[in-house]
Amino acid sequence: MKRLLLAAAVSLLTATSVMAQTVIIVRHAEKADASADPVLSEAGQARAQALAAALTDAHPSVILTSPLQRTGLTAAPTADYHSTTPEAVSLDGGAEAHAAAIAARVRALPEDATILIVGHSNTVPLIARALGYAEAADMPECEYDRMTVLHLDGDETHGEVTRYGEPTTCP
Repeated sequence: MKRLLLAAAVSLLTATSVMAQTVIIVRHAEKADASADPVLSEAGQARAQALAAALTDAHPSVILTSPLQRTGLTAAPTADYHSTTPEAVSLDGGAEAHAAAIAARVRALPEDATILIVGHSNTVPLIARALGYAEAADMPECEYDRMTVLHLDGDETHGEVTRYGEPTTCP
């Protein structure tokens, strides 16, 4: 039922306007450890598969990640399903610069593009805000199931926060 509701929400937002971008922003899936550039844990691998399943009908034509392997590994099942190669956007200059670079890349894409962005707990809200979604809440380190779906239509940004995969709980 939850998967059906998520699919309906993504479908509704992607069908809102023929000439509007749909931007789907998620945090990377669960990490295997606390090292500087970890791979995904078993739970993270399952979440990456859940993301691909949730986006089956979304048809992202562009997938943007950070250069860290956990974002690429989270995006990989979706990229494979949609025959898309993820593009890593530099983290040079810090989180704010990364969010600005992602927003600039999104704005340079066609008006009807669907874009998946896989970021980090500190960059997901910054990216959403850089794209005009002022309501984007900060993300705690323990949250992995948030999916922000934005609909960019000219100067207007409409958004919705949904969940995917197994629910995460934060203390």
